[in-house]
Amino acid sequence: MAHFAELDESNIVKRVIVVNNNDILDKDGNESEVIGISFCKKLLGGEWIQTSYNSTFRKHYAGKGYTYDKIRDAFISPKPYSSWTLDEETCNWIPPVPFPNDGKIYKWNEENLSWIEVM
Repeated sequence: MAHFAELDESNIVKRVIVVNNNDILDKDGNESEVIGISFCKKLLGGEWIQTSYNSTFRKHYAGKGYTYDKIRDAFISPKPYSSWTLDEETCNWIPPVPFPNDGKIYKWNEENLSWIEVM
């Protein structure tokens, strides 16, 4: 199964759909993103781009609210906190303080820019 993300005019993902592999095959039986995009447009209208469920391309599997960055050719999740920065290589959001590596459960406190242990 192939997965395609519909983008709005700001390249924000509106939805992700599953398309049967048979609907994206070229005349030689190879999967084609271009054919898949054409299939989605014909069926539902809109602007579409393929996403990888296993994140084998475009960095991450697209989700509703994600942004497609054409320059990085990557799907980027919504920024979780204003203090976090984007890792340009992985397209993951990075907190200003590393997550503790002690096996405990933490949540981020944006006001104090720190990790708070969850009881």
